[in-house]
Amino acid sequence: MNTRDHGGNLEGAIARFGGARADWIDLSTGINRVPWPVSDLGREAWTALPTVTAREGLVAAARRAYGTGDGILPVAGAQAGIQLLPLILDGRRMAIAGPTYNEFAASFEARGWSVELSTEGLDGLRGVDVAVVVNPNNPDGAHCGADDLRALAGEVGTLVVDESFADAVPEGSLLRRPLPGNALVLRSFGKFYGLAGVRLGFVIGAEARLEAMRVLAGPWNVSGPALAVGAEALADEGWRTATVERLTGEMARMDRIGAGAGWRVLGGTHLFRLFGTDDAAAAQERLAKAQVWSRIFPYSDSWIRLGFPGSQAEWERLEAALA
Repeated sequence: MNTRDHGGNLEGAIARFGGARADWIDLSTGINRVPWPVSDLGREAWTALPTVTAREGLVAAARRAYGTGDGILPVAGAQAGIQLLPLILDGRRMAIAGPTYNEFAASFEARGWSVELSTEGLDGLRGVDVAVVVNPNNPDGAHCGADDLRALAGEVGTLVVDESFADAVPEGSLLRRPLPGNALVLRSFGKFYGLAGVRLGFVIGAEARLEAMRVLAGPWNVSGPALAVGAEALADEGWRTATVERLTGEMARMDRIGAGAGWRVLGGTHLFRLFGTDDAAAAQERLAKAQVWSRIFPYSDSWIRLGFPGSQAEWERLEAALA
């Protein structure tokens, strides 16, 4: 089975290099370290079962934020959607463009599917029962055009597009136009909004497909606090615009820092940057000794990925660690 390898494993770093959690800057994930400011949710969000009204409010906010008229199913993080996909889709042959986020391969293999990794881009996905594209890709930020994805949809049983890192580049989203009937799009809430602990995401597509997932997910698969926070945050257009502007500047800043350390800029998104090094494990250890945690990959001995610091003090610590 494919290895489930992730960032966010800060406890392992602490066990290896020491220090308390508060001492560390965790840049091993693509989670915004300047989160949307959560307001007081009120007692009912915590004490009552999630309501249909709250769910409908969240769906309406997501529809406006993502600019789609297709069906939307809230789930407990995009990860929950990934785990449901092999249970509701037809066929036994899945192919994914990679290297990429490993949970798709692991989830489909766990349900008995044959999984193929295509390193030929979209050309290697044609003719399969399920084709998966992470767009923008994690970890290199590679982006496929919407027209190319729509063409691919006509050559596969089901097209799944993971847009977990698309919030800052909505112009490239497949959701800009009505989806092909055999396409499903995943969106993550926690990454861009910096609230991964809320566990909220969305599956977007034809209602018939979503209904099968809805039955499996159960009636209260998203918590009351997640419904409330998600609806408020997705409606905050001012925060979203300002955050995209900030992150755009930070992309350039991170690239300069990496280049200054002698690393090669390989790509990334508005939430992380990918660099090439002579020895990724050594680079990670160097940062870890300064209690800055990064992400390296089991399939590459040269790639290292960094999310963005959340404050000026954190940026200065990163720069000092690489000086």
